[in-house]
Amino acid sequence: MSRLADSIRPPWGRRSTRRRRAAAHAPRREWRDTLKRRVLVAAWAFAIWVVAIEARLVHLQVVQHAELVARAGSQQRRTIEVHSKRGEILDRNGRVLAYSVDADTVYAVPTDIDEPAATARALCNALNECTRVDRDALERRLHRRRSFALLKSDPSSEEARRVAALGLASAGIDPDTGAVYAVPSRIEDEELEATASAICGALDDCAGAGRDDLARRLRRPRDFAYVQRKVSPEEARRVAALGLDGVGFLTEDRRYYPGRELAAHLIGYVGLDNQGLSGIESTYDSEIGGRAGQILVHTDARRRAFSRIDRPPTAGATVELTIDKHLQHIAERELRAGIRTYDADAGAVVMLDPRTGEVLALASAPSFNPNVFGAATPAQRRNRAVQDVYEPGSTFKIVTAAAAFEEDAVQPDEVFDVSAGFIRIGRNRIHDFTTYGPLSFTDVIVKSSNVGAILVGLRLGPERLSRYVDRFGFGRALSRDFPGESAGLVWSAETLNDRAIASIAMGYQIAVTPLQMAAAFAAVANGGELLEPRVVRTVARNGGRVQSERRVIRRAISRETAAALTGIMTQGAERGTARRARVPGYAVAGKTGTAEKLIDGRYSHTDHNASFVGFVPADAPRFVVLVMLDTPRTAMINGIRQRAYTGGAAAAPVFQRIAEAALRYLRVPRTQDSTRPPLVARSAPARDADLRAAAWSESAGAPLPARSAVASEDAGSIPDLRGLSARQAVEVLGRIGLRAEFNGDGAVARHVPAAGEAVDPGATVTVWLQRYAPPADDAEALGP
Repeated sequence: MSRLADSIRPPWGRRSTRRRRAAAHAPRREWRDTLKRRVLVAAWAFAIWVVAIEARLVHLQVVQHAELVARAGSQQRRTIEVHSKRGEILDRNGRVLAYSVDADTVYAVPTDIDEPAATARALCNALNECTRVDRDALERRLHRRRSFALLKSDPSSEEARRVAALGLASAGIDPDTGAVYAVPSRIEDEELEATASAICGALDDCAGAGRDDLARRLRRPRDFAYVQRKVSPEEARRVAALGLDGVGFLTEDRRYYPGRELAAHLIGYVGLDNQGLSGIESTYDSEIGGRAGQILVHTDARRRAFSRIDRPPTAGATVELTIDKHLQHIAERELRAGIRTYDADAGAVVMLDPRTGEVLALASAPSFNPNVFGAATPAQRRNRAVQDVYEPGSTFKIVTAAAAFEEDAVQPDEVFDVSAGFIRIGRNRIHDFTTYGPLSFTDVIVKSSNVGAILVGLRLGPERLSRYVDRFGFGRALSRDFPGESAGLVWSAETLNDRAIASIAMGYQIAVTPLQMAAAFAAVANGGELLEPRVVRTVARNGGRVQSERRVIRRAISRETAAALTGIMTQGAERGTARRARVPGYAVAGKTGTAEKLIDGRYSHTDHNASFVGFVPADAPRFVVLVMLDTPRTAMINGIRQRAYTGGAAAAPVFQRIAEAALRYLRVPRTQDSTRPPLVARSAPARDADLRAAAWSESAGAPLPARSAVASEDAGSIPDLRGLSARQAVEVLGRIGLRAEFNGDGAVARHVPAAGEAVDPGATVTVWLQRYAPPADDAEALGP
């Protein structure tokens, strides 16, 4: 009915009905549209979120993969380097000179420590000698957010000022120690280069590799810190009893030198990280040190260790030296005694085997204990035998003589007129110690005549003299076993004039090391070959041994020249300036030397270097010994303190004691009768000269004979007193019952009655004294 009614309704009636129906359905359509829009927005949002997640995952897994893997590795793994055990150092007979013992090192992992202050306090109480400053420093090392990196331990005041002026929050000056430090955890990655550049600019000598090293330390993760290196067993026990989290132990080796000062300069020492710092420990560090190992520790998210992987270290090689421990002890003992006896400042001894070039002993004084090398001064740690240079004085006349023989410039019996007692070179006058009269070339060397040596040097000329200075190895380092060896100082032939030649001919104006001088005499002893001095005999590792070989640098002189020089030096020990070097039962060949020290550009008349170089037995040498004393002064001789500063007075007696003890230790058979006749001459003047030479023995302080031949045979005549000291003159005159009256100061210049005159017993001899000229070995050198 209603449909029929609707069908007959007019059109305008039907439109109004549709509007009413549409109005009724409008809210439902709006809700659907809104829902569609919301679903669409949500779908887009979800899609964007998914894309973002995917992009982030891609970024993390692809772009940042390497960085995140490295970060995870640093958080989950800790690598601790374990130092290898250093090999032993032995003497030539297998006696231990240096070895390593196990020692506990306490370490900490700062990221595992929640209370750094309490942990530092507990550790400090367990360790010996831990002061308040040490505890504060330890706390800083343990604090995970204040992981300090040391950049420079001893900056200058200007460097410290510049660093402080930077005003960096990540770096500064430690108020306790004055060191430059940084806090790497406060430096962002993008700030690292700028921070490194700023700090490097404030420090001196920080460029290139120095800046790169500084940047590396700034970015270094601090997940490991040393608490105390190489603690005592008692300290380790107390620390272990604390049971602290983040604190553990490493086993390191501690270097020990059982001989203490014995061969300290030769062996050297190592630092806290077992790295060789000097001597053989440094030169052969790569062999002795071995290869370090590693401990790789894996941890979980709670920093608990769940696995540990070790790469064991490889032990270092055993190095056997050429030195003999007992001979080294003899050399050091007698060197110390010589320094003490003659009031010297320092000294050195070198003992070589002339047949092989092996160093049998090498001593330097003052010395130090390498077990506590930090307590030694630089002067004590200095190896004077290879690092110090000195003017050798008359010992260098052997080089002049060798050149003259090799070049046929002289004959051993050729006579030189040195009767004037001096020679003029330009405006300078060089004196002999005494007036000798005409001397053969042999006696020029035996009596150490400066005038004679200069005449020979001038005859040789610059080219030939320089040639033999070079052939004997002067002016360059000789041994690869001593990387710190000084080369010395020599003139080139082109720069030599007569004044320089005169000085070099008698051992001035040239600087050598004790090792170089000993090697030159070893060349004479072995027949003319200059050998490289070597101190390492074998290097043993893993059952294998590498033997060092005899190394000939060059032939310096012929066998004939070497034999001639040996004969001359043997006479020097018998009747020349080297008499106090004689060893009973053995023929000694050697030469004394004394040189005024160059101080502030001028040669001193009070400070000298005294030396003696010799070998024994002369006909079949077992060893060469050089003794050098720095500034010997006086000695107690016959109960009287007298001047004893020359090679014959101070260095030769030290050689004699070393040689005698070494020959006895090596059981070298005697080569001659040890009994000697007393000093008796064939004429009264000759007896007087012998008395005067014996009294001086290159020094006014040398001992007098127990009773002179002159006094015993001619008690009623005056001996020649010229050159003696006042006390020696009193002693000589007292032996023949005479008195002395002195005028002036110094040595005897003349006396009345004169030598040879007859006097009555108890008579008084008037003696005039004056300051004496330097003896032959002490003549002042000429300038260039």
